[in-house]
Amino acid sequence: MTDLQLDVQRPSRCTPLPTDDQLALWASAALGEQRDSAELSVRIVDEAESRELNLQYRGKDKPTNVLSFPADLPPDLALPLLGDLVICAPVVAAEAEQQHKGLFAHWAHMMVHGTLHLLGYDHIEDAEAETMENLETRILGDLGFPDPYRPLAGRDPERSQDCPE
Repeated sequence: MTDLQLDVQRPSRCTPLPTDDQLALWASAALGEQRDSAELSVRIVDEAESRELNLQYRGKDKPTNVLSFPADLPPDLALPLLGDLVICAPVVAAEAEQQHKGLFAHWAHMMVHGTLHLLGYDHIEDAEAETMENLETRILGDLGFPDPYRPLAGRDPERSQDCPE
C-alpha cells in the first residue's frame, strides 16, 4: 500500500462532496504498487475555475471533469511529489446524472482516472486508451464500483446534489 499524503482544497459550493478519506482511498487504489509513497493535491472547484484552467492549459474554453498536472521534477530528485488534480464538482455531478451513474462511483472514477494520468497513463492513442480503461475498470471493480464505461440503468439515490449556479 502506498504511503499517501493528500492535500484537499474545497472552494466548490457543490454538495455532496467525497470526504478526504474517500479521495485518499481512491487515489491509493490507483497508485497500487506503482509508488511506495506519494504526495498529491486535489482541488475541488466550480465551473468558472475549471473553465479558466482548461482554457489556459488545454486551449479548451469550457469546464471539464478533471485536470491533471504531473509534478515536473528532475529525474535525479527522488521526491514523492506526484502532482495536482483539479476536479470540477458540478461537471462530475452532471456527468453522473447524464450517464446514469452513482455520484460517488463517478467521483471515484475521476480520482482514479486523474491519478493514472499523474502516473503517466494517457488515452490519446487507441491502444493507450484501452490500457487505461482496462486498468480503471479493474481498480474500480476492486473498490466495489461498477465498470465506469457501462453506465447504470435507472436512477441512483446517491446522486442527490446541490450545485449553486
